Amino acid sequence: MKKILLGFSVLLFASQLMAQERYQNQITDSVAVTTYTYAKKGGDKLELDMYAPNNDNQSDRAVFLYVHGGGFSGGTKNSPEISAFCNKIAQHGYVAVSINYRLIRKGTQSGFGCDCPVTEKLAAIDTAVYDLRSAVNFLKDNKVRFGIDPQKIILAGSSAGAETVLCEVFNTPKYTIDQAPYKYAGVVGMAGGISDVSKLTAETAIPALFFHGTCDQLVPYGSEPHRYCEKESAGYMIMNGSRTIAEKLERLRKPFCLYTFCGEDHRIAEAPMSEKFDEIMVFCYKWILHDSNKQMYSIIPGDHDCDYPANEECFD
Repeated sequence: MKKILLGFSVLLFASQLMAQERYQNQITDSVAVTTYTYAKKGGDKLELDMYAPNNDNQSDRAVFLYVHGGGFSGGTKNSPEISAFCNKIAQHGYVAVSINYRLIRKGTQSGFGCDCPVTEKLAAIDTAVYDLRSAVNFLKDNKVRFGIDPQKIILAGSSAGAETVLCEVFNTPKYTIDQAPYKYAGVVGMAGGISDVSKLTAETAIPALFFHGTCDQLVPYGSEPHRYCEKESAGYMIMNGSRTIAEKLERLRKPFCLYTFCGEDHRIAEAPMSEKFDEIMVFCYKWILHDSNKQMYSIIPGDHDCDYPANEECFD
């Protein structure tokens, strides 16, 4: 009798798992976290944290690779918010990865602000991009070991991390000798932007999800000076935010989804990880993994307490 009940329990558990579709639903509560060194550059040991469902024998899992923010001078791969985010992603069946990268503005007097020369701003972004590529190459080289599909790598980032992943996808700095161009499955940018929207073409476009506040004081929602620097400052350059990138994708007839937060500031660089988690999962499942061609704008009402040009959209 006990054996019959045990067998019935196993069958019931198996049927419940089958009803939960990987990437669309949570399939497990148990996640294993492992830290790897993916590269050594000079005196820097670059590490990533990998979150994977426990006891999962899938060999071709999609990867959700996250890059933290911090103005290229701070931040870390394993803050409590990031760890919670990656853990939930892995519970949905992804292999979630969070990386550290070289913070070349750390300890500098000008940081990443208006006193930081444009050439040094761009160098900070490019350095992060090169480290991101090294992490991707590490994953590709170990695809069998990690049970992942390199054709299903989704990039995501917040603030400086969003600038990094969007630059890698849509601006594509030159490749080093040990790297090669790579086509990602999709990208998620939280309060990010790119310096040159003309490099975004039908060939470089991939499904993209954006979150941005219209009153973002650091990375503009549309096309405005980065950090709203004065034209005479060393750090003056135009940054094309989520709205501008989405409009370009719309003209190219490529899939995207833009969540506009009226009156919100740079808080939106991290808030979606908890407040819009379900929307991120839906986009990754439907737009990226199941090839939707939809284009969507979603305006989220809020306070209208800034005079940035982009905030006028919230009055329409």
